[in-house]
Amino acid sequence: MLEREPPLAALAAYAGEAGGGEGRLVLIAGEAGVGKSALAEQFAAQSPAGARWLWGACDGLFTPRPLGPLFDLADDLGGDLQALCRSQAPREELFTALLRQVSEPGTVTIVVVEDIHWADEATLDLLRFLGRRIKTSNVMIIATYRDDELAAGDLLLTALGELSRQPATRRIGLAPLSAGAVAELAAASGLDAAGLYRLTGGNPFYVTEVIAAGLDAVPAAARDATLARAAGLSGPARQVLETAALTGTRCEPELLEAAADCPPEAVTTAVGTGLLVDDGGELRFRHEIARLAVEQAIGPRRVGGIHARLLAALEAAGCTDEARLAFHAEGAGDSAAVIRYAPAAAARASSLAAHREAAAQYERAIRFADPADVVTLAGLYDGLAYECSLIDRWPDSAEAGRQALELWRQAGDRRRQGATLFQLSLAMWRLCRGEEMVAAIESAQAILEPLGPGVELAMVYRIEAGLRLDEADSAGAVELARRSQAMAAQLDAPAVLSDALNTEGCAEFQGGRDGTGLLRQALEVALAGRLEQQAGRAYANLQAIYNGRREFTEAERVYAEGVAYADEHDIGTYATCLRGEQARVLERTGRWDEAAALCVDVLGLVASPINRLSSLITLGKLRARRGGPGVWDCLDEATRSAEGTAEPEWIAAARLARAEAHWLAGDQDAAAQDAALAADVAPRCDAWVRGEIAAWLRRVHPAAPGLAAPGEYAEPYRLQAEGHWEKAVQLWTDLGCRYEAALVRYDTSDETALRDALLIFTDLGAAAAVQLTRHKMRQSGMPSVPAGPRSATRADPLGLTRREREVLELISAGLTNAEIASRLFISVKTVDHHVSAVLAKLNVPTRAAAARAAGPSLAGQPES
Repeated sequence: MLEREPPLAALAAYAGEAGGGEGRLVLIAGEAGVGKSALAEQFAAQSPAGARWLWGACDGLFTPRPLGPLFDLADDLGGDLQALCRSQAPREELFTALLRQVSEPGTVTIVVVEDIHWADEATLDLLRFLGRRIKTSNVMIIATYRDDELAAGDLLLTALGELSRQPATRRIGLAPLSAGAVAELAAASGLDAAGLYRLTGGNPFYVTEVIAAGLDAVPAAARDATLARAAGLSGPARQVLETAALTGTRCEPELLEAAADCPPEAVTTAVGTGLLVDDGGELRFRHEIARLAVEQAIGPRRVGGIHARLLAALEAAGCTDEARLAFHAEGAGDSAAVIRYAPAAAARASSLAAHREAAAQYERAIRFADPADVVTLAGLYDGLAYECSLIDRWPDSAEAGRQALELWRQAGDRRRQGATLFQLSLAMWRLCRGEEMVAAIESAQAILEPLGPGVELAMVYRIEAGLRLDEADSAGAVELARRSQAMAAQLDAPAVLSDALNTEGCAEFQGGRDGTGLLRQALEVALAGRLEQQAGRAYANLQAIYNGRREFTEAERVYAEGVAYADEHDIGTYATCLRGEQARVLERTGRWDEAAALCVDVLGLVASPINRLSSLITLGKLRARRGGPGVWDCLDEATRSAEGTAEPEWIAAARLARAEAHWLAGDQDAAAQDAALAADVAPRCDAWVRGEIAAWLRRVHPAAPGLAAPGEYAEPYRLQAEGHWEKAVQLWTDLGCRYEAALVRYDTSDETALRDALLIFTDLGAAAAVQLTRHKMRQSGMPSVPAGPRSATRADPLGLTRREREVLELISAGLTNAEIASRLFISVKTVDHHVSAVLAKLNVPTRAAAARAAGPSLAGQPES
């Protein structure tokens, strides 16, 4: 293998470390055809004897069976893992069994998982699970993926970011071959090496395909070389190759013989082209590019017939992979088979927490369902609505719910109407359509109460309890939550019980009591019952309450545990929610660069309006404080969504953010107007929010210091309102809220306090607040007002500090965080913070985007 000695040496070193008890997860990245799989195979061929090799792969041809690579490994490993797979055990047991069997002492185990750019969510969760647990094992995992087609928001990008932070993770990037290497390969072919390099860009697969095709000249398209190798096949052998192209990454020779209705010799002939290779008793295309070339050459009229023969052959062989069967059923246009297999595939995917695959299977079934069978179709739409709700596809969830509701009305099933209305109410809330949410839940209650106690009615009472919270009726909320709990206990409905306990805990918090004990009880019920949605909601509300009470250590502990759970169980709705709330924690504790970077990440996802709110408000405030662009893009959207919820906490948060932004910009009248709108909802907010409203009312109305929001305030706000600003400053400082402490100092006329405020604002990078403070000091006649930010930061075209500029230059040079840390003699964690700051200041989601955005500014920079 030309120009692959360094990555092979790196793999050997990592395998040696694994042999010494330091497990490794190696991520190999490169474009399609660059030789990722070939590298792994070459390493396997030259690795020391005694290593145990296991192979699994993700399939990009159809909506995959979740955990496909794990099932591949189970076939090789046998034992407990294979037995658990056959019994359809919960995925936690599958993950643990795999880790146990690959970690057997006495030998190095090397696990290869190919093509994780096609991985389902459950497989990405498996990699997260293993990545966190192999550090002290004798296991090396090699995962290959294409890095040339990943877009912002791609789930793999998120997973790679998390995996890269694990101590066991190492990364290898494969580049195309150089012009010299291409010339060396083409030396005996008679082809023009320069023309071959121009056509292929040094892609090893294309280079070898063109050479192997035996052509006299370089073809117009490199893929033509693939088809040239198959041009001389006989009819049966060609049928084998085409059938293989429609089966996926791997297929059984017996399946090809049956589906192509040909003798074994035809399979042998097809393999002889070199496009198909034997892989442990199964056949696979040597590369996906070759499979695509063959597939795209099949006439569209013939595709359905091949799928039909594959479906029949799989059924005859007793195949139990519903996802595979549903794919071929759709390809064959067999409606009955799609309805037979796709819903079962959806149910299995959901049980493995692969909710995107589950949603895709429901969508497939809906496309083929008989419109006259309203009961079946309504059930499919209900399933789709639920799965979409877990992956933050709330507009789709709402539309599916509306379809299901109309169908249940046609069927005359009132109880199912009530249940669908409940789900629809959740969608309306997530979409910040509060009035429609209330209408849906009231309709559900009107339908279900005459039918007597039931799980559906218990769910409705839980939502009704939440509506009482919005009206500041915590006692009424508690009463309804307990009614829901009693009904859930009687009906043995743990999901409803968890949700009702959760709501009661929130009501206790709003009423000035603790509430976290009830929320932890709700979480315990959810975890014990493997209730993913309820567990996600419990984590999110626990985090929000701790953050609301400024108990940041507990909030961050819950966040770490909750976001790991949400990511591992593919519940994107709550993963996004938790990250948005964490951004608020980071903002309140002065870690603004991290907060801004996290907000940009969240807003880069396809998130529901309610899940965007927290990040929009946080990012809008930070941009206003720093005097940057994009303030009103964030705050205008946030205000529309907050008003749509009709929830006082969100309305107050959005209006106070606007008040602060106007105040920082010197628009006192606009600030006063937004603060007054926040005060309108103060009676329905908790003591912390009421106190914040009161503080901003005084700040934007300096001529009316007695102006206040009704109700009690949390302690630091109460102290400030009563004139004990020094004690308020100390409390904020003890809590870690430096910006709040500086604001209290700013509100005074004390010279020392104002100078301290200026120092804090400057240190935080709050340029707008710095200007206001300096202006106030000058107006007060204070001598020696300090100057503004350091000249180096002012002069930087991107507003970066010198250290951030150094980090950006090294990012642009392609260095990893670990390599940057080594180069600059700082910790990796410090580099992480600097990278987050750079991404936030450049308003970009990825390191690659930062390098592109910085290109012009790096040119001509002086040497540092």
